[in-house]
Amino acid sequence: MKYIEFRESMGKEFTVFSLADIRQADPAFHRRRLNEWQEKGYLRKVIRGYYIFSDLAQDEKVLFEIANRIYAPSYVSFEMALAYYHLIPESVYGITSASTRKTMGFPTALGEFTYRTIQPKLYFGFEYFPNHGRYYKIASPEKALLDFFYLNPGLDDAQRFEGLRVNREELIKAVDRRKMKSYLSAYAQKSLKKRVAAFWEYIEHA
Repeated sequence: MKYIEFRESMGKEFTVFSLADIRQADPAFHRRRLNEWQEKGYLRKVIRGYYIFSDLAQDEKVLFEIANRIYAPSYVSFEMALAYYHLIPESVYGITSASTRKTMGFPTALGEFTYRTIQPKLYFGFEYFPNHGRYYKIASPEKALLDFFYLNPGLDDAQRFEGLRVNREELIKAVDRRKMKSYLSAYAQKSLKKRVAAFWEYIEHA
């Protein structure tokens, strides 16, 4: 497969693609071509086995797509999702995601991709957002908050809540507390329920 044909084939379908994706389109494809095209500056490796075109226009949404793909199943959550919804200041380093796989981090030329483990029963509450004919998965505001509290058990009093620098007005506007309560039942964790209740009490009196 020549590069022009390769570009036409992969570029239409994928933001980030793997060797398996390529071989599905061309079973005879040889891996050395990837090395050649990287040397020529046509491609960039994200992590082992995953590539993008060097001229890919990168923005937050594209990075979310890449995050979803290079370590699946996963969805963007925690600090990154909270910042996305303007619930906390946007001084978040890297893309944080939830996954049913083991906790993992990938420092790349595109930025840091971090994945934190959640139980399979908690793999829900994310939404699909379109992006130029593709989509990315990100936790709803309610699920992002619960994921964050779930993996930060020390977040349990007003002083620590204050340290989050939560945008109270955006939080009240964005979060459906009935939905959050429904999601909370899936965690079946009394301590989490107690901490979430304390957080809302803090917000109401902030």
